[in-house]
Order: sequence, then C-alpha cells, then structure tokens
Amino acid sequence: MGILDTDRRVLALAFARMADSIGNSFLIIVLPLYIGSGMVSGGTFGLSTALVTGLILSAFGFFMSGVQPIAGNLSDKSGKRKVFVVVGLLILAVSNFAYSLAGNYSAMLLIRIGQGIGVAVTVPATVALVNDLSTDDNRGGSMGVFNTFRMLGFGIGPVAAGTVIYGGPYTLLGYGITGFEAAFYIATLGALVGALLVFVLVSDPDVDFDAEHTADAGGDHSIAVFEQHDGHGTLDSVFTLGLASLFMAIGIAILSPLESIINNHLGQSATLFGIEFAAFTLGQVVMQTPVGTASDKYGRKPFILIGLVFLIPATVAQGLVATPLGMIGARFVQGIAGAMVFAPAFALAGDIARNSNAGTTLSVLTMAFGLGTAIGPLAGGWLVSFGYVVPFVFAAALATLGLVLVYTQVEETHSGEDLGAELTRLFLNRDSQPAD
Repeated sequence: MGILDTDRRVLALAFARMADSIGNSFLIIVLPLYIGSGMVSGGTFGLSTALVTGLILSAFGFFMSGVQPIAGNLSDKSGKRKVFVVVGLLILAVSNFAYSLAGNYSAMLLIRIGQGIGVAVTVPATVALVNDLSTDDNRGGSMGVFNTFRMLGFGIGPVAAGTVIYGGPYTLLGYGITGFEAAFYIATLGALVGALLVFVLVSDPDVDFDAEHTADAGGDHSIAVFEQHDGHGTLDSVFTLGLASLFMAIGIAILSPLESIINNHLGQSATLFGIEFAAFTLGQVVMQTPVGTASDKYGRKPFILIGLVFLIPATVAQGLVATPLGMIGARFVQGIAGAMVFAPAFALAGDIARNSNAGTTLSVLTMAFGLGTAIGPLAGGWLVSFGYVVPFVFAAALATLGLVLVYTQVEETHSGEDLGAELTRLFLNRDSQPAD
C-alpha cells in the first residue's frame, strides 16, 4: 500500500496532525528554555529547575492520559468522531496562544493542563477515524501513513524551534515580538490549520453504530486486563500493547528535561539538541509506512518484537555516547525501533476493535503513550541525580520488560506469510547469485 493509495480522508487527517504536530513539537524545545530564561517568575514550588520543568512538561501527559479514555468512549457512543477532532484542536490552539501571556509557573502549569486536555479530546477520535476508514487488509498501511505525517511534523518543530527563538526579536504587523512569542504563535497556527483541514476535508464514515451496539449486546466499551486463551489466564493483548507503549514512551520522553545537562555534557547548542531530538522522528518517518504495509502482509507481532529488540541498545547508547553525532545516531536507531512498534501495534489493536468501540480500544494505546510522555520527564529529572547514564539504563530495562510481555502475552490477529521464511528466502537467493 502506497501513500497515493490511501483513503483521502486518512491523508487529510495525516496532514492535519502534521500541521498541529509542528506547533506542538516546538514546545518540547521552547518550554524548558522559556522556563529557564528568567521570563517566568513566581517561584519553583520549592523544586529544582530541572524538576519543575519536568513537572510542567509531565502535566500535559497526565491530563492527556486521564481524559483520553473518556473522550474515546464518548466518540464511540456518539459516532461523531470529526466533532471531537475539531474541538480538541481548537482547545489546543487557545492553550498554545495562552503561553505568550503567561509570566509565572502556576499559569504555565494550568496552560499545560489545558493543552493536554485538547490533545486528549483529539487523539482517540483521530486514530479511531483512521481505523474506521481502513480494512483488515490495509489497516497497517493506513496507520503507517498517518503516523508518518504526524511524526514528520513532530520532527520539523524541534529543528526549527532553536532558530526561531534565537532569531528574534521580530516585527509582526508593526509590533515587536520575542523569539519565544513567535514560537507560541507558530504552535497556535499549527493547531488552527489542523482544525481547518479536518473541518473541510474529513467526514465521519458510514458506520451504523447503533446496529453494532445492538449486535454487540449493548455495546460493551470496556477493556479487560485479563482474558482466557486456550484455558490459560493471560493479559489482554490490547492491555499488554498499552504497557509496551507506556514503557517505550517513557524511554523516548526521558530526554526532554535533560536538555541543559545533555548540552553541557556534549558541549553543544540548543539547535543541536533539537536535531538530536528530531533524529528519532526521522527514523519514524523513514520506517512507518513500509513497516505498516509489511505488517498487512506478514502479520503484526513480528515487527513489534523486532522493534522492541532494537529499542533496548538504542536507548542505552544515548547515555554512553560522547559526541553530538553519536547522540544523533542513537536517536535515529531508536526512531526506527519505535516505528516498528507503532503502526503494527495500532493495527493489531484496530483488528481487535469493532468500529463501535474503536475509540475506547485504541485509547488504551494512546493513553498509555501519553502517560509515558508524562512519566518520562519526571523520571529523567529525578534519575539523572544518580548519574548521567542512569535514566537511559532505566528506560532500556523497561523496554526489555515490554519485549517479554509482548512475546508471551500478545496474540497475532492478522495471519500472513511467514516473515522468517521470506527473509531466509531473500538471503539465500542473494547468496546464491553468481559472481560477475
């Protein structure tokens, strides 16, 4: 499945998420610098600057995770996904703009909470829409295309953020604005563009939710933690994927509050840190669509396992490298590993979900990832006090646990060709080619 073969509504959702992701990812770089710039006052709640930065960054993830199951469930019951996506993006736009008016830590925390709620309203409905617009034969490819553009936007922001901040002040319509204000306005514009694209180009799919609810004995919108497989009690596959997503997100986000420490350790600028952060995203962009499409042919679980295997050394390496180039390489490999988990995991959960409860089912993964982005900065800010490498070793240990859980608890939902046999065949055929 190629990008041009994707449903136009999925492409519109992908472009919308790319637009608002550019703005959101600006803030990953901007907020720690803004908090440490002296422009924010009002005390640090008795905490260190690194920890209060982690607290503000984490508030987004905690509230995003808490609201997502509710928003996903409501979008299932109403069957009106588009409304949730547009309203959530508008909330996000208002929150992004409000940063330009904030001058104290309490206001920053409240705005960050509002931002988390906006994303929470948007994400489950968006992913459920992609799922509703896909079939079992192309779901992996659709999820891959969607995540490719989302992550492309997420990667552009950090690279440009440092340039925007330090390129200021600017003149906008005759008014002088700082680099920080310019970054907040860009984030606001990204959310507004996303909302406009969805409003104009996306429609809810023709799914009879009421009929599905009746057929499903009232529409059970719950996710079991345990379920029976061949007479043995095991963890539910979607719940297990949620745990793996949680562990992976912690490992990705653990870098965020360490920006100043990493810059000092590697002797680099904020721009280089932005490039390192974006290297993860580049790996995602390169691999998401081909891996998602391949999971439609070879099954979901093998790619998830391979991704988790590569995630472990790539995470540890970030605490061991001594140069910016080494950090860029480690983050890029981590991005490839993440791509091999993302699209197949969402496709596997989508295979399990009925259209009528796709929002609830898929919100388990989006909620878990959001919770991981909340725990990661807090864990990083605390664990680094025990040693520079400690946060990365901790994250790698979590990835190892995720690998074990997925291998033992997740059942394949999409049978296809044997990936191992295909790789062996390709290797043997290549090996048997006569020399020129």
